[in-house]
Amino acid sequence: MKKTWISFAAIFSFGFGILAMAEAPKVGTDAPQVVAQDHLGATIDSKKLKGQWVLFYFYPKDDTPGCTKQACAIRDEYAAFKKAKITVLGVSRQNKKSHEEFASKYKIPFSLLLDEEGKIGEAFGISSIPVIGIWKRQSVLVNPEGKISLFIESVDPETHHKVVLDHVKASK
Repeated sequence: MKKTWISFAAIFSFGFGILAMAEAPKVGTDAPQVVAQDHLGATIDSKKLKGQWVLFYFYPKDDTPGCTKQACAIRDEYAAFKKAKITVLGVSRQNKKSHEEFASKYKIPFSLLLDEEGKIGEAFGISSIPVIGIWKRQSVLVNPEGKISLFIESVDPETHHKVVLDHVKASK
């Protein structure tokens, strides 16, 4: 019995270790194309967003303290994001119902992409939290040419919106 447990533990740890050690997005490289459904059922195709700034902000879980602060801070500055021509796309691993409830409860005006299987985060090289497999709080800002302009490895939910808006303003 002990050998089976050790083998299972080694495989289990190794598998989640790979998820946790994703290769971080590199500034200046082409952003991956993403086609995904949002919480309202719309299909979002990043190829069709070329020509504008696109913020992919990855967050651990709907309706948790840090994630709520981050989403509400972006919501509160959403007019500034629109003025700067930034499309905001929140991404977490929860399902459509969870995203719908979160967006409705906090009046989130931007798309929350469904990434239950983790394909969007993997395409961008976003790290996951080991064992539980949810996305770390990280962001990727794609410029109008489709290149990664900014990668924020450790996002502060209270100041994230300002960092993104300041970066876009400085890039113009």
